Amino acid sequence: MPTPSVAALPIRRLTLRDLAACADLSENRGWPREEHKWGFLLTAGKGYGIDDPDGGLVSACAVTEYGPHGRPDLAAIGMVLVAERHARQGVGRRLMRHVVSTMGTTPLTLHATPYGRPLYEELGFKVTGQAEMLRGRFTPGGPEAKVATRPATAEDLPAILRLDEEVFGSDRTHIITRLPAFADQLRVAEEHGRIIGYTAAWPNMDTHVVGPLIARDTETAQALIASLAAHTDRPLRTDIDVRHEELLAWAKERGLASVAFNAVMTYGMGDLPGDWSRRFAPLTVAAG
Repeated sequence: MPTPSVAALPIRRLTLRDLAACADLSENRGWPREEHKWGFLLTAGKGYGIDDPDGGLVSACAVTEYGPHGRPDLAAIGMVLVAERHARQGVGRRLMRHVVSTMGTTPLTLHATPYGRPLYEELGFKVTGQAEMLRGRFTPGGPEAKVATRPATAEDLPAILRLDEEVFGSDRTHIITRLPAFADQLRVAEEHGRIIGYTAAWPNMDTHVVGPLIARDTETAQALIASLAAHTDRPLRTDIDVRHEELLAWAKERGLASVAFNAVMTYGMGDLPGDWSRRFAPLTVAAG
C-alpha cells in the first residue's frame, strides 16, 4: 500500500505515552530533548500531533489553557515542531490551523522565533512584545540585596496563587500547584510578612531555567534571581520581557549573556492581560 500523504494524516491528542516521541522530534530539529518540560506540558496542558506511518511523530505542539476549567480565557501555544523530512510541506500550518480552530474564541499567545514568525503572522497573530533569552553562570556581586527571600512553604501557596493571578491576569492554579514537584527550587520574597514576589528554578538539560518570575519591582526580581543562583551550581537561563531594561542590564553584568530574541504574539486580543511591570519572565516560553 502506498504511504498516505502528510496532508491526509489525522491530527490527534497526545498523552504522556508520547513523551519519548516528542523528545525525539525535538532532537530531530536540533533542539534539546527536554523530556522534563515535555512531561510538564503534556500533563498540565494538551498536546496535539500527527503520527508518522514510519514511526514517531510528523509534528507536535503543546497548548496550555488558563482561566476557569472548561472555559479558558487565555491559552498559550508552544513547542510547535515538524520533523525535518516533512518540513516545508505545510504541516506546521495545518497543525496550527487545527489548534486555532479547536480553541474557538479563546485568545491565544505564543513566543515566536524569527523562523516561525512569518507563519504565525499569516495565521493572524500580531506581535505585541519581545522577550530576550539569557544564559550563563551567575556571578554574585554588587550591593547586598535589601529584599528578604526564602524557600517557599506549603503555607505560602494561597498567597502565591493570589499574587500570580493578579499579575498574570488569569488563573494559573493548575500550573503553579505543580511547581513544587516540577522545580528544584521555589522561593518567595517578602516584606513585613507579605509575599511581594516569587520565582522557581527548574532543570532543563544542563541549566536551571528561572521562571516564572513575578516581583513587585526590579530590586525584588534581582533578589529572587540571586537567591536561586546561590543554591545551584548550574548555569541559569531565563527569558525576560525586554521592557525590563534595568533587570536585563543587571543580569548581563552578573554573567548572563544574550542568546536570542523571541517575539511575543497574540491572537484574538491586543496586549496580554495582567500587569507586565511585575511579570518579568514566564515559567517557560512554551506556556506563555
